[in-house]
Amino acid sequence: MGLFNHARAWRAALLACGMAWFGQATDALAGPLGEPKNLKLTIETSEPFGLPASPIYFGGLRDKWLGVARKLEDERVQLALCDGDREHCASDAALKFLAIVDSGRQREGRARLGEINRAINLSIRAVDDLVQYGEVDVWSSPLVTFYRGAGDCEDYAIAKYVALRMAGIAAEDLRIVVMVDTIRREGHAVAAARLDGHWLILDNRRLMMVEDMALRNYRPLFVIDDNGVMRYSDLPVLASSPEHAPAPATSLNAEPGLIAASN
Repeated sequence: MGLFNHARAWRAALLACGMAWFGQATDALAGPLGEPKNLKLTIETSEPFGLPASPIYFGGLRDKWLGVARKLEDERVQLALCDGDREHCASDAALKFLAIVDSGRQREGRARLGEINRAINLSIRAVDDLVQYGEVDVWSSPLVTFYRGAGDCEDYAIAKYVALRMAGIAAEDLRIVVMVDTIRREGHAVAAARLDGHWLILDNRRLMMVEDMALRNYRPLFVIDDNGVMRYSDLPVLASSPEHAPAPATSLNAEPGLIAASN
């Protein structure tokens, strides 16, 4: 997914939690060679993992997200109607989802994020798309996921993204991040929420939230928000101390065949 690299078509398949993405890669951002060891490179970015990201305007991942976004618009209307009249709401999935939103609304700050992260993790059973749908790349909206009671990692992330927004978290403080887990050698997707200037990762693999910089075994590839999809640069931000520097983004063509299915 992505753009052109020196006008050569690049195609890679990413099976991440049952997701397959196809496209072409951008030019890698070139950095100066032979920099002194202690020279700091500062790049202004407000994205999770402290890496710069640039929008992508075509490709499989963008198309997939636009399809989900259209479904979300319809579901927001249904959720708003059910939210205003629970007694006459005909959707059990909407009522279950709204109960989680309610529990989040009753809390503040980190407790709000943690409550929604925990509740959604416990409400959805991890099932691969191939098992559930007979396809490797199905992105589900929250009401579909809650109706089925099952999903894979991007379904958890999308549900958290919507629930946190409904619970009062500003859109600019929410993201969905697509990553590579370099230990498990597989792709993964999570929700991310910014609190007091720090990005917290809401992962379906754990109930505890951790800051983005603490995830040493992840390489972020793409970041998604209400404005669309952005691709992380291959150029890492050099932190003031190397032990706190985030793992750099990676081009999928640099490690062909790395990604395996995961939840």
